Amino acid sequence: MNTFRDKIAFKLKTANIAEQIIYANIIIYIITLLFRAFSTLMQWHENLFVSWFSLPATFDQFLSKPWTIVTYGFLHADFFHILFNLMLLYYIGNLFLDFFSKRDFLIFYFSGIIVGGIIYLTSYNVFPALLGSNAVLLGASAGVTAILVGLATKVPNFAIHFRFIGPVKLWYIAVAMIVIDLIQLPINNTGGHLAHLGGALIGFLLTNQANKGKNLNKLFAFLFKSKESTPLKTVFKNPNPQKKSTTTSIQQQKIDAILDKISKSGYEALTKEEKDFLFNIGKK
Repeated sequence: MNTFRDKIAFKLKTANIAEQIIYANIIIYIITLLFRAFSTLMQWHENLFVSWFSLPATFDQFLSKPWTIVTYGFLHADFFHILFNLMLLYYIGNLFLDFFSKRDFLIFYFSGIIVGGIIYLTSYNVFPALLGSNAVLLGASAGVTAILVGLATKVPNFAIHFRFIGPVKLWYIAVAMIVIDLIQLPINNTGGHLAHLGGALIGFLLTNQANKGKNLNKLFAFLFKSKESTPLKTVFKNPNPQKKSTTTSIQQQKIDAILDKISKSGYEALTKEEKDFLFNIGKK
């Protein structure tokens, strides 16, 4: 019988990229709690872990901790903060992988966090109402919002079924979240809502570029090591170099046809074969 540790190891090994990001957030949240407990025992005025990795509101502090433009996205204020973000990331993230690749997921997620952080930092140093605020930014919401809006831009008419409500199209959900952030701006957590809007903006722009035929992997090539860059000795030459490109072209045509069908009639209109095809493509 497998031990509990073996089961955990298997779960981590077989997890997709969305689940891996979720596990990373959970581990870091546990570390945050341990530091919080230790800070209380030591009667420190702040949690040093949060202080060191959250995004500050001033440029001077940011320049002394530039890594915080990314690390803040893995910190959370409390249990319900991380619960909401990770539940949304689990459902939307796995759906995202049906239409985008693993690399696309990383591009959207980290672009959302970085752009959200930039808008937060800029706003707190430009808008008079925010100047001088002693605030920090933390949470994965900007990255999650980028994933959600990016997916909603790709397949706006895809419907998610909610109990007691019924099917709700993705673009309705995305617009509702953006409107909520706009309404909440002057009320509370202004910095957080600004970051969410930054994530929404980059999610929309990235999908818009992809829909225009732009290759996101090439746009963000500096983030990934190209497999073709490694020098390898040629041991076999394909006698029919057109075969692979033809197969790829046919596959892309099938994907486009399925996405068009979803856009017009919704995901439920797909056959089992078409759903399985999208699922397999999303795992590549």
